Amino acid sequence: FVPTVITQKVLKDMGLDLAAIREKRTNLNAQEIGNDQERAKQWKRFDREPVFSETAATELAKDGVEKLTNMQNSDGGWGWFYGSQERSYPHTTCVIVHGLQAAQDSGLALVPGVLERGVEWLKTYQAGELQKLNAPTEIKPWKNSADDIDAFVYSALVDADVIDLEMMKMLYRDRTKLTPYANALIGYAFDKHGRETERDMILRNLEQFLVKDDENQTAYLKTGNRYWWHWYGSDIETQAAYLRLLSRVKPKSPEAAGVAKFLINNRKNATYWTSTRDTAFCIEALAEFMRASGEDKPDMTMELYVDGKKHQEVKINRSTLFHFDNSFVLEGDAVTAGKHTVEFRKAGTGPLYYNAYLTNFTLEDNIAKAGLEVKVDRRFRKLTPIDQSIKVGGSRGQAVDQKIEKYEKTLLNSGDSLKSGDLVEVELILESKNDYEYLIFEDMKAAGFEAVDVQSGYTNNGLGAYMELRDERVAFFVHQLPLGKHSITYRLRAEIPGRFSALPAKASAMYAPELKGNSDGTKLVIQD
Repeated sequence: FVPTVITQKVLKDMGLDLAAIREKRTNLNAQEIGNDQERAKQWKRFDREPVFSETAATELAKDGVEKLTNMQNSDGGWGWFYGSQERSYPHTTCVIVHGLQAAQDSGLALVPGVLERGVEWLKTYQAGELQKLNAPTEIKPWKNSADDIDAFVYSALVDADVIDLEMMKMLYRDRTKLTPYANALIGYAFDKHGRETERDMILRNLEQFLVKDDENQTAYLKTGNRYWWHWYGSDIETQAAYLRLLSRVKPKSPEAAGVAKFLINNRKNATYWTSTRDTAFCIEALAEFMRASGEDKPDMTMELYVDGKKHQEVKINRSTLFHFDNSFVLEGDAVTAGKHTVEFRKAGTGPLYYNAYLTNFTLEDNIAKAGLEVKVDRRFRKLTPIDQSIKVGGSRGQAVDQKIEKYEKTLLNSGDSLKSGDLVEVELILESKNDYEYLIFEDMKAAGFEAVDVQSGYTNNGLGAYMELRDERVAFFVHQLPLGKHSITYRLRAEIPGRFSALPAKASAMYAPELKGNSDGTKLVIQD
């Protein structure tokens, strides 16, 4: 219920009609292309849409608060389960206290005493951890440094206006031992109670992990994901915590806008991220960014010019936000030969997001590669067998020479020649700017080549991809494609003499058809 009440409050504060948004026609994500109505159908995964109904949202929130209230332990905290024998855990209690604080800030009425008792449990826990930090090493229990749980607890207590300067000093002293997630939490807390010097140092520490992608206009913290099995190993929650900090300190910076776009691009399931919890954190961070940056108050007029001629004018404000016509298409004879200039002119307040794309048919032999979100670089290498053997033990213990399969690899360029029977290794180098799921990479075979493998299935091709052999292509089904560069290889054999062209390889997502990337087209010659 937390992301629902936060989202509903943002929309209501903007003065928008919740019921009218349900019938919206405009796709506001400039990253997505295609028909707006078809795109909207992908978001509507369920019959219920509580965020657009005040009655449904109220019932959802009431039910959520009631369940959390009933699961509160007698000591004021929360655990994995509940009951007389259940013990409270700091992380679980922190998540719930933070969620109840966010819901209360969004105008939700809580049962008196529930949040206060949770805060008292966290205060008691923090006092106990301070005692361990200050205890001599010969006295148990003790610990050397403040940890990530201490950072989360401290941040939640600062939100409740409970400030312990001693714990603040401990966390600041041990900041280099904390994860980026924890540093983003304490940086937010430092700013909230006016510790600007400490906050600025935390920001500088975090900027060591900041990656800016100017081509994609995104930014993110590169964490290395060393702690993926812990709560503070969540990459997406780390970015959300960092965006909350940037929203307080420099909301109109390119870094803040870049992190916000990165979060939007990395939704896993169209309407949510990987879980209800990180969805709540992402929605909370994006809501704070919208308010701080002024993106929740658009009021502008946009004009579109092509080659100096005005083609379209739209007004974008609160009343038209989900209904204005935000697409312009040139096709057929309207796209004349030569150079063209597309120009946007904006008057008023608010950011303008735009996206342009071009599709064309060409008879060129060498098709140039193109891509953005996912790029594919293809390389062909001729494999020449090397006569080599190793010593192995024979049946009577004697040393026996055994031949091994080894090849010399020679990079092939477009137009190079091969002989019938030559072995070729194809390498697809995949570069992804986001984390994706369920992608298909299809490599178009030149007509004179056949795959060495004869059966589809899982191979040692990298990424755990399933390889499917087809007449004209080899397809790789990738379940998960992490951000970064990856490699997939397979082998072809030159068979039929002639001159053949291999069309570019391409990448497409099963549930997001706007994702495209391709390699260069290549020509190869097979001789008798």
